[in-house]
Amino acid sequence: MSCLFCGIVARDIPATVVAETERTLAFRDLNAVAPTHVLVVPKDHYATAVELAEADPAYAGELLAAAGAVAQQEGLTGGYRLVTNTGDDAGQSVHHVHVHVLGGRSLGWPPG
Repeated sequence: MSCLFCGIVARDIPATVVAETERTLAFRDLNAVAPTHVLVVPKDHYATAVELAEADPAYAGELLAAAGAVAQQEGLTGGYRLVTNTGDDAGQSVHHVHVHVLGGRSLGWPPG
């Protein structure tokens, strides 16, 4: 299997799923950098957010809406960060678009 997140979507690779819609899946990040760190992915494979938005803008909107719903479900009432890395230089390690939902503590700016 070449794509880790496609394997998770197919349920071939275990993950702690916290939310699911018809076209998105949200699961806990194993390498959490905040008390709440959930990844939200489209069930279909797109390498980057731009690729998804160009192919299907409504689907990109669904992905963002799912990320917002996860933040609400997780009780991130004090704020949260949505992060989507694009490309190796930005730190994208899995080339299947995903939104990091980060929160549960003050995240400050700049990140790090």
